[in-house]
Amino acid sequence: MSTSIDPAATSLLRFATAGSVDDGKSTLVGRLLHDSKSVLADQLEAVERASLGRGQQAPDLALLTDGLRAEREQGITIDVAYRYFATPRRRFILADTPGHVQYTRNMVTGASTAELAVVLVDARNGVVEQTRRHAAVAALLRVPHVVLAVNKMDLVDYAEPVFADIAEEFTAYAASLGVPDVTAVPISALAGDNVVTPSAHMDWYGGPTVLEHLESVPVVADPTGDPARFPVQYVIRPQTPEHRDYRGYAGQLASGVLRVGEDVTVLPSGRRSTIAGIDALGSQVDVAWAPQSVTLRLADDLDVSRGDLIAPTTGVPALTRDVEATVCHVADRPLRVGDRVLLKHTTRTVKAIVKDIPSRLTLGDLSQHPAPGELAANDIGRVVLRTAEPLALDAYADSRRTGSFLLVDPADGTTLTAGMAGAAFAAGAAGEAAPAVADDEGWDF
Repeated sequence: MSTSIDPAATSLLRFATAGSVDDGKSTLVGRLLHDSKSVLADQLEAVERASLGRGQQAPDLALLTDGLRAEREQGITIDVAYRYFATPRRRFILADTPGHVQYTRNMVTGASTAELAVVLVDARNGVVEQTRRHAAVAALLRVPHVVLAVNKMDLVDYAEPVFADIAEEFTAYAASLGVPDVTAVPISALAGDNVVTPSAHMDWYGGPTVLEHLESVPVVADPTGDPARFPVQYVIRPQTPEHRDYRGYAGQLASGVLRVGEDVTVLPSGRRSTIAGIDALGSQVDVAWAPQSVTLRLADDLDVSRGDLIAPTTGVPALTRDVEATVCHVADRPLRVGDRVLLKHTTRTVKAIVKDIPSRLTLGDLSQHPAPGELAANDIGRVVLRTAEPLALDAYADSRRTGSFLLVDPADGTTLTAGMAGAAFAAGAAGEAAPAVADDEGWDF
């Protein structure tokens, strides 16, 4: 029977799971859904039938998340699986990401909007290279909270020293990456120890269960502390008899707060005006905060269009055409110096050229491979881009929304690369100056 939920009393947590192959990540997610009573009866019956068909007496809870046929056949996670569930204390969006090295790009996708990452470790194996890789990706994406779930404690006789050694090693490594908050929890996903209910086998552990931590970790940030950024998505001009002179700029507030009467600047033009009105859900309001979707009306008749950015005049971001960033290459074809791409930042898309690839990151030991020449699928590295038009790009460390961008193939619209502007957790190695790009096809800028 499902638990009744008061939507007004719950907040939303987006979190991602990651772990090496066979660490039991899908089992953990299945156990979390099952024990929190977030699985429908018909779903559980389907899992029980599938488990019996594979010769298993008990339900294989991993089947609740491994939805692709290839995943079920191989017993691995390939794609990012999103699950939505809730408890009386909080609502959740869970991104279950793959553990294989070749699916690192999928973890980047799943963790890019996460406020917490659960990194699984097999208690028998401890911290391995893939564990370090997932911690590094979480640090690169500025995920503010990390849970280290030391799984399969039942296979090491629930020994406290085993857990303590793994927790100490991982916490030290995460601290070297700049991860601000790590919580370690000893669990057995298969048996249900410390996932939703406290374990009777580990009375030496006095911390929260995984679910208790997910329900209580602070994720509601004060939007007034961030500079306001409003990417214009659509210009509204009804031109009806009742709204003949109405001109509004619709979009989602990416960060911060905007108020009626506030002085603002439109970028990249630099024209200034004042917010004359804010419309939200058919009503006029005096204030809007991220991530609300609203329509702004300005006091002056300015030339504003999709892709422009409206920001308070007192906190205008700097415009730039030279972008230095850490990127994860997600396409099968390599990204090379001299490539012509489209850079999509918020609602703005501009032409760009890859001027340099100074380094590629080796996530196993965080070493920098200088001047690799190209980035292959799943590679993470530093790039230098030159754009045809100026961008109001914040550092990713300051804003995950306005500090991120995508590189897109101009020929077919394929997403090539996910980028994070500014410095990474480790400084990139300086590379040789990139060769000049020829002036052809209107791409010389």
